[in-house]
Amino acid sequence: MEQNNTKKGFFDRLKSGLAKTRKLLLTDVDDILLGSKQIDQALFDELEEALIMADVGPVFTGELIASLQDRVRRKELGSPEVLRRVLREAMQEILLKSETPFQIPPGEIYTMMIVGVNGTGKTTTIGKLAHQLKKEGHAVTLVAADTFRAAAIEQLDAWAKRVDAPLIRQAANADPAAVVYDAIRAVKGGGHGVVIVDTAGRLHTKVNLMEELKKMRRIMGRELPGAPHEVLLVLDATTGQNAISQAQMFKDEIGVTGLILTKLDGTAKGGVIVRIAKELNIPIRYIGVGEQLEDLRPFRAAEFVEALFAKNGS
Repeated sequence: MEQNNTKKGFFDRLKSGLAKTRKLLLTDVDDILLGSKQIDQALFDELEEALIMADVGPVFTGELIASLQDRVRRKELGSPEVLRRVLREAMQEILLKSETPFQIPPGEIYTMMIVGVNGTGKTTTIGKLAHQLKKEGHAVTLVAADTFRAAAIEQLDAWAKRVDAPLIRQAANADPAAVVYDAIRAVKGGGHGVVIVDTAGRLHTKVNLMEELKKMRRIMGRELPGAPHEVLLVLDATTGQNAISQAQMFKDEIGVTGLILTKLDGTAKGGVIVRIAKELNIPIRYIGVGEQLEDLRPFRAAEFVEALFAKNGS
C-alpha cells in the first residue's frame, strides 16, 4: 500500500511538473483541433508549427504529420479530435524505445560515471540517485572527482552525509584520475556495491574536459575490467534544444549509456524528451521533477505520457 501511495505521489508531482509543457504543447494542439471542422492542409500546417514550438523536434514532427496525412488518405481519421489520441500514441511509441532501466548485479562492484555541464544539477542528482539505490538495497560509495571546484566536493560531502554513504575525496585541484584510482582500489578491497563518480562539467576548453573524462574512463577500466558500467549524462530540460547538442557532444566524445533529464518541473520545454528519444537513441534512465529526495525516478514512458496528457485537476 505504501509503495502504491509513493507511486501515486510521484505521478501527481510529475503531472504537476509537466504543467508548463502541457500548456505549451496541448493548449495549442487542442485549440487547433477544436477550432477545425475538417482535417485539411491548413490544420496540418498549424499542428506542425505547434509541435516544433514545443521542442519535440523536426524529425518527430515531420514523421507524425506524414503518418497523419497517410491515415487521412486511407480514410482512417474522420475528425480532428482523433488526432490528439494519435499524437499521444505516437509519443508513447517513441518514448517506449528509450525506456531501458539498468540492471545492477548483486554482490558485484558496479560503477557509474556521472557527466554533464555545470548547472544541470549533476551533484544534486547524484545525491538523489544514491538515495534511490540505497532504498533498493544497494551499498553506495560516492566519489568526488570534480576536483576543480572546491564547492562541488563540499556539496557532494553534504549529500554523502545526508544519504549515509561513504565519500572518497582528495583536496581541491587533485588529479581526478587519481581520485578515481583510489576509489576503485578502496572498493575492490572492501566488498561490492555501486560506485558513483562525480565529474567536472567545465574546464578551460571542451577538449580539456573530454580528455580528462577519457583519462578517468581508462583508469577505471584498467583497475576494474568493464568499468565504468554506466556513463550517465545529466541534462537540464529547461535548456531545450541545447540539451540535444550537449548530449550529442558527450555521446560522440566519450560514449554515453544513459540520460538523466532534470528540472522537468521548471520548464515548458519538456517536449524535448521526445526529440531526445527520437534523434539520439540513448536510453533515458531517470527523470527529475523537483527538489525533494523522492523527485528523481526511473523513466517510465507510459507514466510520462499519461501525466503529460492528463486533464488539469484529474
